[in-house]
Amino acid sequence: MQSKALLDRLRRFDAYPKTLEDFRVKTFGGAAVTLVSGLLMFVLFVSELNYYLTTEVNPELFVDISRGQIKMKINLNVTFHNMPCAFLSIDAMDVSGENQIDVDHHLFKQRLKLNGEFIEDEPEKQDLGDKSGEILEAVTQKLDPDRCESCYGAETDDKKCCNTCEEVRDQYRKKGWAFKESDAIEQCKREGWSDKIKAQRNEGCNAYGYIEVNKVGGNFHIAPGKSFQQHHVHVHDLQSLGGEKFNTSHTIHHMSFGEEYPGIVNPLDGAVNIADMAQMMFQYFIKVVPTTYTNVNGKTVATNQFSATKHAKIISALGDSGLPGLFVTYELSPMMVKYTEKRRSFMHFLTGVCAIIGGVFTVAGLIDSMIYHSARALQKKIELGKAT
Repeated sequence: MQSKALLDRLRRFDAYPKTLEDFRVKTFGGAAVTLVSGLLMFVLFVSELNYYLTTEVNPELFVDISRGQIKMKINLNVTFHNMPCAFLSIDAMDVSGENQIDVDHHLFKQRLKLNGEFIEDEPEKQDLGDKSGEILEAVTQKLDPDRCESCYGAETDDKKCCNTCEEVRDQYRKKGWAFKESDAIEQCKREGWSDKIKAQRNEGCNAYGYIEVNKVGGNFHIAPGKSFQQHHVHVHDLQSLGGEKFNTSHTIHHMSFGEEYPGIVNPLDGAVNIADMAQMMFQYFIKVVPTTYTNVNGKTVATNQFSATKHAKIISALGDSGLPGLFVTYELSPMMVKYTEKRRSFMHFLTGVCAIIGGVFTVAGLIDSMIYHSARALQKKIELGKAT
């Protein structure tokens, strides 16, 4: 008796009282509401499940006090539509005083036709600069290694012999002389330097790869002419290229500072810049923000993201306002951004699922009740109309 009384008391707490089957009425409207609500529950459940399975990325911003990285990798993929590879030189300089001239740090260049097709099947790994210093191996093997050829008046106390066209050109640049009559110099004539320049005159060039620089502010540029230092001034030898009017139209396929991470946006990717006139200088001013990205497995990638602005101008005939080409000036922000991936809470997912099922079930019940009572009221009015 006591157990029965206890069960009767417990039954009073039932918040879901049941009606007898004989008093339940099933309608077509209720069936339609049930199907629609069931489909809606399924769609919302899949959406909530997909949200739960994706990771959550929490950003943080703080002052960069890390001193772990001393080098920064700059990734490049740039196509010059009407600039031969033999003309191009790339140089990097930074505020620490380090200058990298004719950089060869995992950089490649591919000769292109004016329509963008590759001329050579395999790109060459080489300096992105004037290639007149390349000497055919078959020719050099036949020459006396102990020979001392003329520098054509450009000899100095520390350099009496010039056995290659490149050495003659370097001596001319040290003297500040123009290097125009290459065919009159035996070394250049032997190496076919002039023919190589003429052969590539109507070509484009795709430069790609990466360079490593100190993790401080600096700049790098891709410009025509052999680069060198003269009286502590960085200059390019354009006279040896025959006084050309350089078309610096280019497409930046990719430019980034460091490794990739999920969701990164490189603002210069796909940028196309067509030079309206010859001798144009394109400048990009970049703000690099150090960034770390930690995934759910705890692996951290130290990289950078950046913003960029562009400026273009025409170089005067005297060349006193700059050089035609692509110039990138970058500086590092003192702030750092940290992204951390986290898995979403299962309890949050469970709460969302319960809210979906309960909410849809309740709203569907209200709609079904409204349809049922409206149909009954309408039916009674029709029956009263027929009776009268």
